Amino acid sequence: MKKYVIALDEGTTSVRAGVYDIHKGVFVHRAQQEVGQSYPHSGWVEQDANEIYYKVMYVLNDCVQAAGAENVAGIGIANQRETVVFWNRETGEPVCPAIVWQCRRTGKFCASISTEMRKKIKEKTGLLPDAYFSASKIKWNLENIPEAKKLREEGKLCAGTVESFIIFRLTGKFLTDYTNASRTMLFDIRKMQWDKELCDFFGIPLEILPEPVPSDSLFGTVKFRNNVIPVSGVLGDQQAALFGQACYREGDGKITYGTGLFMLFHTGERCVFSDSGLLTTIGYTLNGKTAYALEGSAFNAGSAVQWLRDGLGIVKSSEETEEIARSVTDAGGVSFVPAFTGLGAPHWNSEARGLLTGISRGTTRAHIVRAVLESIAYTARDLADCMIRDSGICLREIKCDGGACANSFLMQFQSDVLGIGVNRPKERESTLLGVALFSAVSLGILNADELQNKRVSEKIFTPSPDRKKYDELYESYLLAVKRALLTE
Repeated sequence: MKKYVIALDEGTTSVRAGVYDIHKGVFVHRAQQEVGQSYPHSGWVEQDANEIYYKVMYVLNDCVQAAGAENVAGIGIANQRETVVFWNRETGEPVCPAIVWQCRRTGKFCASISTEMRKKIKEKTGLLPDAYFSASKIKWNLENIPEAKKLREEGKLCAGTVESFIIFRLTGKFLTDYTNASRTMLFDIRKMQWDKELCDFFGIPLEILPEPVPSDSLFGTVKFRNNVIPVSGVLGDQQAALFGQACYREGDGKITYGTGLFMLFHTGERCVFSDSGLLTTIGYTLNGKTAYALEGSAFNAGSAVQWLRDGLGIVKSSEETEEIARSVTDAGGVSFVPAFTGLGAPHWNSEARGLLTGISRGTTRAHIVRAVLESIAYTARDLADCMIRDSGICLREIKCDGGACANSFLMQFQSDVLGIGVNRPKERESTLLGVALFSAVSLGILNADELQNKRVSEKIFTPSPDRKKYDELYESYLLAVKRALLTE
């Protein structure tokens, strides 16, 4: 029996891959390549799709060589979700730069969408109309890229998210999985198909879009050194992290602490729509069953710590913030709102800006550092409260991943603020682990009963019994948020 699967994670700033030993339940080799970004105009963010593909091939070749192609059972793919690529159906070559999920060039158009159409978009896709998602990016390319117009008329244009482009280049198949399709603002998440009314509204012909298929499908095969390796198991990166964190049941939740903060809450086979500005999304489709999730994303989390280091220069590294925060008993009345690029869910206010309040003559560097770390935990509480209220489902525990979960002060404070346990895993690369496990299940190598023991806890942080104290601290933070919202 072949012993390895290769997990690929094409992220916003890097492409990573890992060789996962199915029997031992560990990664035995990893590879990574940085991916550049360009900013041709204010608010625009682009990437070179060919660079992404070449970096993908580099890390895949590295991993296949380390594992031995004859030992690899399959390849699974996770990816940055909403980023859009246009390419030539005949050659596979990109038509123009990829428009990254962070890009705001279509913000004015999205803001102009009528109330009636906004309601339809939410009812069908679970999303709130925003430049974050793919539809308006596809529309922009169709209207502004002459080669795209030409290829469309000739029937040679392909448009899709990054995993679709990678799959096409690897296998020749023009496919996307349900989780990535659900992030386009064009996909009906209950009917599991592209919605013609929405495609017509955005001026997007159905024939340029990939065929949407379940996440556990066979997406084709790729040949390495005379060995044919199947590609099976494809998920958006946050959905892969949900799976890697063993969030398999209704009421399971995870937080990924990266540049931003992403929280996903498993709502079972029930499609829950939020009244609080959260997104409804597909968690994954496995063995014919679809798991849905509520998602909340905050634009800034780790970026706030980077600001302490690179902007203010009051810390030398993100690691030392834990010791500095512990050097004081509290934040000294200081509150920080990490709204450098606006506030995401549940506020969705792009005009709000960061705010540091409650400063006095007694305020020190340590108080500011602590307030910044605390703000990350408060952001998660904001999302969790909405998820519980909208779904009527109890949140049992939060599983964490991402760079900031190494900060034990933050994880303990997160537990205290939420009032539930925070479970930190030994394997911090939850996206890679998730897509490795999902691929193994998709290939029939693992079954559902074998999944629970694949995610191993390093530590569980338990909350303080003093609920009043942490509720009051959270209320102070919410007052600061209200002030930040007034800056528009």
